[in-house]
Amino acid sequence: MARRVGVVTFPGSLDDGDAARAVRLAGGEPVRLWHGDADLHGVDAVVLPGGFSYGDYLRCGAIARFAPVMGPLVEAAHEGLPVLGICNGFQVLCEAHLLPGALVRNDHRTFVCTDQRLRVENTGTAWTSAYGRGEEVVVPLKNGEGGYLADERTLDELEAEGRVVLRYVVPEGGRNPNGSARDIAGVTNAAGNVVGLMPHPEHAVEAGYGPDPRSGTGGTDGLRFFASAIGQLTSA
Repeated sequence: MARRVGVVTFPGSLDDGDAARAVRLAGGEPVRLWHGDADLHGVDAVVLPGGFSYGDYLRCGAIARFAPVMGPLVEAAHEGLPVLGICNGFQVLCEAHLLPGALVRNDHRTFVCTDQRLRVENTGTAWTSAYGRGEEVVVPLKNGEGGYLADERTLDELEAEGRVVLRYVVPEGGRNPNGSARDIAGVTNAAGNVVGLMPHPEHAVEAGYGPDPRSGTGGTDGLRFFASAIGQLTSA
């Protein structure tokens, strides 16, 4: 039986359909969850997709954090439910205090959209077990408020505990695409079941429809985020 992965739709979500498709291609059964749902309908994992929930009013993710579906999601995450937050979903997870830090406006004040090379730093999470530590992958990045920031103590704790999941690969003398502290592109909670990342793995799941194959990765590097969680759930 295929594992059921919930994909939440908030008003303003725009990558929920792509996330559901990625779940299906990875061998799972996508279950569409509405922001007003009072429960998670028995899903085995949850994806919070990218977009502009509630129009990004107040702060990105600040209103979505109080959506009815987030009550049971936060509780289930504390109990070990695998949760992946992508872009706006990452912002929501930070606002809900499931992950530390915050996402702020890109330091160059412009929207970025590019095929981004990333380095996998932690393969012990529910969402990265199918990668190799130190492996470089290419995943689309598109954001206007994607700079990851936290105070120095929190950043030091993330580094010491191995909770930085992904870093932007930055050419020598260059800079990362949005001003993220220490080139951080994704982090995890201490248990490893909750992961947030700014790039969009759901846009790199099928050859010919993802990053340029000339990047040397085949354009499907994002699929293993979803296959990691589904594979672990299936073998559990």
